[in-house]
Amino acid sequence: MVRRTKEEAAATRDSILDAAEILFAKQGVSRTTLQHIASAAGVTRGAIYWHFVDKGALYSAMMDRATMPMDAAVKLLDERPVVDPLQRLRDEMMAVLQIVVTDATARRVFEIATLKTEFTDEVDSARIRKREAVCEWRGRMETQLAQAQSEGTLPAGVDPHNASMCMWIMLDGLLRNWLFESEAFDLVELGGEVIDTFLAGLRARWAPGMPNNA
Repeated sequence: MVRRTKEEAAATRDSILDAAEILFAKQGVSRTTLQHIASAAGVTRGAIYWHFVDKGALYSAMMDRATMPMDAAVKLLDERPVVDPLQRLRDEMMAVLQIVVTDATARRVFEIATLKTEFTDEVDSARIRKREAVCEWRGRMETQLAQAQSEGTLPAGVDPHNASMCMWIMLDGLLRNWLFESEAFDLVELGGEVIDTFLAGLRARWAPGMPNNA
């Protein structure tokens, strides 16, 4: 009986998180109340409070159980033996775009975190989580750019920190615009063109014969 009770509790918790995820994506985090979530999940508000102390804790739990596209891309490609750091960087960025297009759950949670979360005190942990995730991803980009520079495939005139910032802004802009209007362009096709153009510009920067304005 105890085993069954634990299984039922876990199932109830999952149904609450499922309902929250759908509602957050549909109407935003601040406009979604615990009563909305309880009704959608077919439970009482008391059941929600049994699992989560408040909406902030529920939000955090929803994010914890999801795999964000950036994390999924790194996990997918981390063990692949790619010699060129710039190629590895391109592969990771393209994997993010592909995951957002093909994985509905990852896309929905990423959309919630990116477009549907108002950073109020209620979900202040979301602000901290997002800042840490962005810093971690940009740091990974910067490391690979610095490695390419040390191996001679990226010109010495390129600042890895600034380049990683530009790449994050570019990736974030592609994702935000596509999530806002997915019919406007093919995310993978256009994204590949944008990424390749940027990387080609970095490789060619201050190449022999070009003026150096540094």
